[in-house]
Amino acid sequence: MKKIFFFLIAVIAFATAHAQADTTLKQFTGKYNFPAGSVVSDVTVILDGTALTMTSSAGTSDLTKAGIDSFNVVAFQGIAAFKRDSNNKIIGVIIDAMGYHLEGAKEAVTAASFIFRKEGIGELKRQESVIR
Repeated sequence: MKKIFFFLIAVIAFATAHAQADTTLKQFTGKYNFPAGSVVSDVTVILDGTALTMTSSAGTSDLTKAGIDSFNVVAFQGIAAFKRDSNNKIIGVIIDAMGYHLEGAKEAVTAASFIFRKEGIGELKRQESVIR
């Protein structure tokens, strides 16, 4: 009986930790716009399963955790540092990659928006972003 109880506690703890990790990463998702004349006009960050991905007109890159609010931009040998406001809400991003320095503001989401990504040959998967 004790083994079953401890097994259930372990499963619940793992599920809770996994759910918290997903919630923590979701706060970084969204579209970030850069000033006119920047090398890219915007980037979109999506949560693809349990990993963040950043997409722009220059290409797509996985983001790997580098610090509390910073991630390595793997494909472009750079770093993305997310900015927070006084309410601890993500409001922007600073990207230093391949000799470029970009500072962008997070676009406010006022309604449900959807991002489609290619799953396989001829398949699209819809991923809903956070509604604020």
